[in-house]
Amino acid sequence: MKKVIFGLFIFGVTMHLYAQEPTITELEEVVLVNTNYKYLNGTDAEDLAIPVEELELKAANFDIKTLDVYTDEYDFYDVYFIIPEGKILATYDNDGNILRTAEKFKDIDLPISVVKAVFKRFPKWDITKDVYLVNYKEGEIAKKKYKLTLINGDKRIKVKIDAEGNFL
Repeated sequence: MKKVIFGLFIFGVTMHLYAQEPTITELEEVVLVNTNYKYLNGTDAEDLAIPVEELELKAANFDIKTLDVYTDEYDFYDVYFIIPEGKILATYDNDGNILRTAEKFKDIDLPISVVKAVFKRFPKWDITKDVYLVNYKEGEIAKKKYKLTLINGDKRIKVKIDAEGNFL
């Protein structure tokens, strides 16, 4: 028993001799980006199409101070963001915060809630065209709606529906 205790004592003392030397690792510089989190939270949807998400992120991360026309004298800046699927007109204040947006996207992937609601109410109809509209104002809930064109044979109707699947 003495040998076991003595062996553990020697083992404990010698473990510190083989400990690693502390290494100092220099980390890269971190740059914080002023994202418009209120805008992103206001326009966020669970099942949003990828082009919509990407363009909204681009608008939220845009730095107006990089514009050639930027000066502190102006109170508002209107900036267009355009991709083939849609566009966003964003109004920024001189600090770079998004005050309001008007967004329009055509023929994007629809959320499951919208598709289910349409096919439940119009079971034999097909969706041929869709337009996704978003109006955001700072401090308010963003208004999101879809305008859909449905077709059944030679019949055609247009419906409006919100992001949760409620017909307007």
